[in-house]
Amino acid sequence: MQKTKTGFWGKMTAAPHILWSILFILAPLIFVIYYSFTDVTGAFTFQNILALEYHTNTFLLSVSLSVIATFICFLIGYPLAYFIASYKEKSQKIMITLLMLPMWTNLLIRTYSMMAIMDDGGFLNTILEALNWGKVHLIGTKGAVIFGMVYDFLPYMVLPIYTIISKLDVSLTEAARDLGCSQFQVVKKVILPLSKSGIISGITMVFVPSISTFYISQKLGGGTFELIGDTIERQFQNVSTYNVGAAISLVMMILVLLSLAIMNRFSEEESA
Repeated sequence: MQKTKTGFWGKMTAAPHILWSILFILAPLIFVIYYSFTDVTGAFTFQNILALEYHTNTFLLSVSLSVIATFICFLIGYPLAYFIASYKEKSQKIMITLLMLPMWTNLLIRTYSMMAIMDDGGFLNTILEALNWGKVHLIGTKGAVIFGMVYDFLPYMVLPIYTIISKLDVSLTEAARDLGCSQFQVVKKVILPLSKSGIISGITMVFVPSISTFYISQKLGGGTFELIGDTIERQFQNVSTYNVGAAISLVMMILVLLSLAIMNRFSEEESA
């Protein structure tokens, strides 16, 4: 098969994409690596990496809360995606629109809305007091942060799973039913294995922003504890701690890249 050569103008069409990648992907990555292994004078050092030992608990807390939020998103998102995919196409579009509707609102506004609902004098406690059930303290707890993560990132779990399930061959589920499988067995033995790529994509798309979030933890956490994103922001607010912040950011990028590598590896196995 003869290869066609790309002309000059054809190559130029790729220039904006290459420039964008250099400015907003490659250059920031180089800066983060540089500052991670230098001090305030620009001298090479490993002290920034060694300083990560003092943030071990923050890393563990961030990972644990992100894993819990991702797991809850999966428990809610998979049945929801399956439920949406089971309807007719017109109804699916309406339900997907309703799912995405909150995403049209800025993250800050959505977070403030959660604060107004869960605050000690907020909407939820007002209802509980009216029912004489007493108040529930939520703001400033890890549960509130997890709830905020689930609320903000649930669509990222539902959409990839829904996309896979909605494209499955109906004849496969029909054949399983004809062979005597119950609805639960159809989901377990047919739909679930065939939708693994969507599950991996959803887990990655929820876990990555959850572990790097800082605004949700600041507002819903009430400043009672810090996550990785909060620590990075605090380090970059002081010129003398830029380098430590860069080292923490480097670890964050490694976690993100590992998540993406796992997702890509699984996608390759599915397509093989």
